[in-house]
Amino acid sequence: MTTAHMGIAGIGAVTGYGWGKDTLWNGLASGKPAATLYPGFGPGENDDAWLARIRDEGDPRDGLSRFGQALRAAAREAITDARRRGWTPGPRVGLLHAVVIAEVEGWRNFYLKDHANRRVRDYLTLMPSTPVSMLMREYGFHGPAMNVSAMCASGNAALITAKMWLDTGMVDDVVFVSTDLSLTPENVEHFVRLGVGVVDTDPLDACRPFQQGSRGFPAGEAAVGFVLSRRSDAPYVHVLGGAMTHDAFHLTSVDPSRTEVDRCVVDALASSGVDARDIAYLNAHGPGTQQCDTVEAAVLDEVLGGTPHIYSVKPLTGHCQGAAAAVEVAAAALGYGQKQVPAPPTVAPGHPRLLDGLTPMRPGLTLKTSLGMGGHNAAVVLAPVA
Repeated sequence: MTTAHMGIAGIGAVTGYGWGKDTLWNGLASGKPAATLYPGFGPGENDDAWLARIRDEGDPRDGLSRFGQALRAAAREAITDARRRGWTPGPRVGLLHAVVIAEVEGWRNFYLKDHANRRVRDYLTLMPSTPVSMLMREYGFHGPAMNVSAMCASGNAALITAKMWLDTGMVDDVVFVSTDLSLTPENVEHFVRLGVGVVDTDPLDACRPFQQGSRGFPAGEAAVGFVLSRRSDAPYVHVLGGAMTHDAFHLTSVDPSRTEVDRCVVDALASSGVDARDIAYLNAHGPGTQQCDTVEAAVLDEVLGGTPHIYSVKPLTGHCQGAAAAVEVAAAALGYGQKQVPAPPTVAPGHPRLLDGLTPMRPGLTLKTSLGMGGHNAAVVLAPVA
């Protein structure tokens, strides 16, 4: 049971659409945003906010918080899914957790509700090592286990790290999980104050990546799990390669010169052994901000020769911060299985290669780009299974 490339052998997902990968796909395919209106989460004390927030429907046995429950549910679904599709764990299974801000609600409750007084056991649930260790113990995995953080590019960074682990023979398989459940009123307020978060209207009205009139992104949450292996008979998609660079330019802004963004894309293609002409789709970071739209449109037009189609699922899933890249890779991988591209509907004039709604997939590769706050660039190349 072997494949030439690292495959995504199983998928699990918890998103604003609900619990489960099928719920994610059905939500994407509907073309309707996951966000709903939440009272009291807006930038003002009594303001409402449109948020793609994960509902509190997890198993209490998986932890005290939505964060721990969603993390373990997504990983468990991915492992169950992979086994159902024929994967058997090797003797050295590693775990990579892509995360930026862990247990935001847990720490908030610890200080504001519990007044820093908890049982030691409950206090330990706030540590980033705890859910990872609980997963390793649940399945008896003994490979390396660690957290990876590269802001919004964390998911791509962890995929590239997993491939390095497999390439060097350090592990036989990798369980990947990416988690971000950070939509507290305080965090929502600060992204609005930064001028990039838009929560005062339906997401399709505000978030229009590569279209006229876009104001920014809706806020979202997600926990996404993958099983990554070379030993699967039926992976959803292959991860051919990837690359990472850093702008070293500004705390929030993308370097307008695009030097390191372009290098990241060129290096990702080279590491994957493919040419720009092989890319059929650019699954963009696409948060709907002017600077990111300008940079990624230029990558499409100049680096990729203007031929791939482009889309971003952020109007649908929301911007899931540390889990953004992972939920967007999951959307592409599920799309390959369904032979459809889960693009959101367009609502205004935009880039000529922008897809409009759910679209039949044509042959070719997908380039997934992520531009993390602070200058973190990461790109991976996904290929359909022959």
